[in-house]
Amino acid sequence: MCGGCNGRAPGGSQGRALVLGPALALLLAGCGSSSLSSSLSSLNIFDSNKATQSEAADGSTPEPADIECPSVTVRAGASTLTIGDIAKGPESGVLNLRYQGTIIRTARECNVSAGVMTMKVGIEGRIITGPAGGPGEVNVPLRVAVVQKGVNPKPVASKFARVPVTVASDNDRVTFTHVESDISFPMPVPAGDIDTYLVYVGFDTLTQPEKKPPAAKRKPAAKPTAKPRQS
Repeated sequence: MCGGCNGRAPGGSQGRALVLGPALALLLAGCGSSSLSSSLSSLNIFDSNKATQSEAADGSTPEPADIECPSVTVRAGASTLTIGDIAKGPESGVLNLRYQGTIIRTARECNVSAGVMTMKVGIEGRIITGPAGGPGEVNVPLRVAVVQKGVNPKPVASKFARVPVTVASDNDRVTFTHVESDISFPMPVPAGDIDTYLVYVGFDTLTQPEKKPPAAKRKPAAKPTAKPRQS
């Protein structure tokens, strides 16, 4: 088992992403009444940074390999989620903000079995209501991606999830957690190259929700052919 938590400085339902300036921090400084209780966080289940190995095929337990669990970091440019009121237009600036999301910290856990590493990656974040916000549900889009670092980084594995977060009042601050429990990929050869693997997490606002295929239109029933009259 491996894990660790990285503190993150604060950085949906439908809406438009906004590019907001420093005034946002001042405007939202008083928003919310609840505080993060790290002692109760579900991410505390991650308590080491070494990978463990499952039992071998013959039932014996192999000696733990000295393998580090890939580190987790928040991808630059994906640490903050901003959702605005489309009806007011993008020119409304900070006053247009409905919700703001940030990633507070992360954690991870690893297991190696038959040459395959399986990771659990946990994300803890927060949703704050803005001047145009209020009660409602925010579908938070999260992406977890494993890459191999280098001159040309190589994608290894990727998972996407939408996490529903309920905002109860006009002035609310809601903490959410998400654990991606099945991120699997083959161990590199040599195994020491696992040190070049890195896990990125962040908000993915570019992924569109899946659209249901339109229902098939029924063909109109054929009109019965009129029989010729007999004279």
